[in-house]
Order: sequence, then C-alpha cells, then structure tokens
Amino acid sequence: MIKLAAFLGNPGREYALNRHNAGRMLAEALPFYPSLSWQKKFKGLYSSRDNLHLLMPETYMNLSGESVFAAASFYKIGIEEIIIVHDELELPLGTISLKFSGGLGGHNGLRSMKKVFGGAEFWRLRIGIGRPDARLPGEGGHAGSGEGVYDWVLSDFSGAEREILNPALDAGAGLLQQLFTSEPETLLDEWKKKNISGPSPRRKSEEPPAEAV
Repeated sequence: MIKLAAFLGNPGREYALNRHNAGRMLAEALPFYPSLSWQKKFKGLYSSRDNLHLLMPETYMNLSGESVFAAASFYKIGIEEIIIVHDELELPLGTISLKFSGGLGGHNGLRSMKKVFGGAEFWRLRIGIGRPDARLPGEGGHAGSGEGVYDWVLSDFSGAEREILNPALDAGAGLLQQLFTSEPETLLDEWKKKNISGPSPRRKSEEPPAEAV
C-alpha cells in the first residue's frame, strides 16, 4: 500500500507552470487539495490526510531524494511504499503511466531518489510531457537529437498544451486516490500507459499555489 506520495518539481513561482513541475500540478488536481494544510518540513512542503503522507520537495529537482528520504525515515516508510509523481519526457503529452522500479530515464529527480535510498524500487506515477523534438520544426533541435531538453523542461506549458494536460492531471489524481486504498499491482495493467483525451471537468485558477503555509 502507498503511504507517501512525493510530487516533484522546483520551488518558486517562476517554475510553477514549467513542464518539469507537472508532478506538483497533479497535486493541485486532487479533489481534497484545497483542504490540505502544508507545513515547511523535511526540506519541503509536507501535509497529511487519513494517515497518508504528501510531500513537495523544495530542494530543487536534482536533490529531491533528500527530502523524500527525510520524510520516509521519520515515518518509517519503506521504499516500496513510496510513489514519486513526476514529468516524463518519454511519454507523449496527455499520457499517464503507473510503473514500479526500472530505469530512471535520465530524470534527475529519480536519480536523486536512487542515490539516497540505494535503489530504485519505488513506484512512479509518470505524467507525459513529450520531447522537445516533437515540437514544430526549428524548435528544440532536429528530430531525434534530444537537443533543447533542458530549456524544454524549464519552459511553461502553452495554453493549447494545458488543454491536453489538464484532463491527464485529473485522471492521474483519480488514479493516485485509488493507490491510497488499493494495492498498486492491481492497477498496473490498466495504467501501464494510458492516453487521456477529452475536456477536463475541473478548471481552477491557473495561478500557482502559495509557496508555504
């Protein structure tokens, strides 16, 4: 059973709507998000609900694992009881994927997790953001080159992209709630790689949340 969910991203309003902050955006899509009280704790923003632990690391992406390790150690949570919610270059925009362990895909937040925990046997809820070479010609390098990744993940989603992203965030939030009450293995087949399409029933303000409570 999942006991700790960590929503990866970078702190600060200048990063709030970046592609790299898709994990934090999914936290805002949780139906109970407005009722949460966040505290500065474990090198991040921490909240809890019904014995579930929620964390937004504030160490910047490259050191995310330090924040997660601090929370997991304090509450004696095993690595296999943790789910990391993060952006994923290798999945197209609008896709949600549930995964256990495996490769890190070059994601610095996941690399930090493996470094501090000594392994990668944690759950991941991956939010597709696509690669920069999937954009219009001339943006982000030649197709397949991988050029422009750094600028890509630290740039904001466009309005058109948010129309695709928002329903996926809502679906991911629904999945996360199921993971809090069900064994993750039972949901793997359905959510291995799921494309979400259609309008989102939820649209709150696009303003980023307060940085601390």
